Amino acid sequence: MNIELAGQLVAKAMAKAKADYGRPMCVAICDRYGFLTAFASMDEAPVRSIQLSQGKAYTAARMGVDTDAFLERLHRENIPASYFCDDKLTGMPGGCVLKNAAGVIIGAAGISGLAPSEDMEIAQALVAIAAAEKA
Repeated sequence: MNIELAGQLVAKAMAKAKADYGRPMCVAICDRYGFLTAFASMDEAPVRSIQLSQGKAYTAARMGVDTDAFLERLHRENIPASYFCDDKLTGMPGGCVLKNAAGVIIGAAGISGLAPSEDMEIAQALVAIAAAEKA
C-alpha cells in the first residue's frame, strides 16, 4: 500500500458515501500489517466512527479476511474477539481486505458511520480499485 493508492481509496469512499447515502462517514486505509496509511473523517461524521473505521481496517489486514467473515467465525465458533489476544480486533462489518492484481494482500479498508451493510458496501467498492494495482 502506498500513499497515492491510499489517497485514491479515501477519495473514492467519501465520494460514494456522499453520492449513494448523503451521509458522512470515516474511512481508514492500512497497509498489509494493519498500520494506518491514510484516514479521513467527513464533516459531521460520528466521533465514534474514527476509531471504528481504523479498527475495521486493522482487523481485516491482521486476520486476512473481511470483518463480516471474522464476525461469522466468532459466532460460529462461539468465541470472543479477545480470544486472539489483540484488543484492537473488531467483528463489525465494514472492513475489507485489499489485494493487488496478483491476489497479494496489500492492505485493508475500514468504513464506519453508516449502517453496517452500507459500511460494508463502500469497503467492498474499494476492493476493485486495489485489484487493478499491478503486483
